[in-house]
Amino acid sequence: MVELDSKSISFPDPEYYGGQDGLIAFGGDLSPERLWFAYQNGIFPWFNPGEEILWWCPDPRFVLFPDELRISKSMRKIFREEVFTFTENQNFEEVMRNCMEIKRKDQNGTWISEQLIASFVVLHQNGIAKSVEVWQGNELVGGFYGLVVNHVFCGESMFAKVSNASKAGFIYFVQKYSEFFKLIDCQVYSEHLESLGAKEIPKKEFLNILKSK
Repeated sequence: MVELDSKSISFPDPEYYGGQDGLIAFGGDLSPERLWFAYQNGIFPWFNPGEEILWWCPDPRFVLFPDELRISKSMRKIFREEVFTFTENQNFEEVMRNCMEIKRKDQNGTWISEQLIASFVVLHQNGIAKSVEVWQGNELVGGFYGLVVNHVFCGESMFAKVSNASKAGFIYFVQKYSEFFKLIDCQVYSEHLESLGAKEIPKKEFLNILKSK
């Protein structure tokens, strides 16, 4: 694991660093420039509040190929009945704040900080970071955000205030952009996304897809 120089934006090559747990480096900052450079190289921050910034590129990588999306009968019914409506990039900061505040099983806190929100808002204003909002009537009940690198959507975090909201937003997004995105990066394993068709692939395969135009 490498300590980053706060005065220059660089990372060790993730193809050769990371080991089994995927931890590549620590330190640096959460500036928009460093974040954007990191994601272009398959690296993302993930750390406990108040602790050193940790940078990861796990092997294997948890991803979803759009043509492998699985939609259950119950989710198809939700779409037929138009339980939710969807927007994109209308409430980016609010989505991030909901992801920061939502209670998660087996987690005491969140890596999403005010500094991270401020930097992601800059990336959003530059057209790099995107959000999907899920609505019931006029209430924002779910959503997620991430970044676009070439033809990969790097998913960061999602939230749901009612059952199936984030899952519906994810399905909506994957179906709509299935012809554009080669891959949805889900970073690390979750049962929630596995049920939708996500799977683990070797880090090297992920990095090759990420860097392909």
